[in-house]
Amino acid sequence: MKPYASAADTPRILLVDWNDCADELIAVRNEVFVVEQKVPVELEIDGLDPHCIHAAALVDGRAVGTGRLLPEQRIGRMAVLKAWRGRGVGAAILEALVAAARDRGDVEVRLAAQVGAIDFYRRHGFTAEGDSFLDAGIVHREMVRPLEDSRSGARSG
Repeated sequence: MKPYASAADTPRILLVDWNDCADELIAVRNEVFVVEQKVPVELEIDGLDPHCIHAAALVDGRAVGTGRLLPEQRIGRMAVLKAWRGRGVGAAILEALVAAARDRGDVEVRLAAQVGAIDFYRRHGFTAEGDSFLDAGIVHREMVRPLEDSRSGARSG
C-alpha cells in the first residue's frame, strides 16, 4: 500500500445524496467504466441511482471514488480513479456501504464482482457463488457477505 503524502491526501468517505453529488459521481464512474473499461455509457447509467445509498471518497471536496447500495441489498458501481487505487480507498468505500446495509437492517449484501476483483472482495468477507457470467462484456461472479447485527455482534439469519 502506498503511504499518503499528508493528511490532506487522505480521502474522507461520506454517504452522500445523489441529487447533490451526481455530476461528480458520474464523472468518476465514467472515467473508470466508460473510458478505461469500455462499458457503453447507456449500460453505465441505469436510472437506479436516485434510489440508492451512495458513498463517495472525497479529497479537497473532489470525488476520487464511489460505490452504491441498492434497495435490494446489492452493492454496485464501485469505482476508484486510477491514481487512488491501491491506497485503501475502495476498501473504505466498500466498508461504508456494508455498514449502511447493516444499519438499515439488511441480513446480507450481494454484488457482481469483476473476476479481477474477486480477491479484493474475499478479503472483505465476501464469498463467490455460482458460475461466472458476462455483464457489459466483462466476466463477473456473484458474491455474498452475511452481515452481523450491529446491536449484538451476532450474524443475522
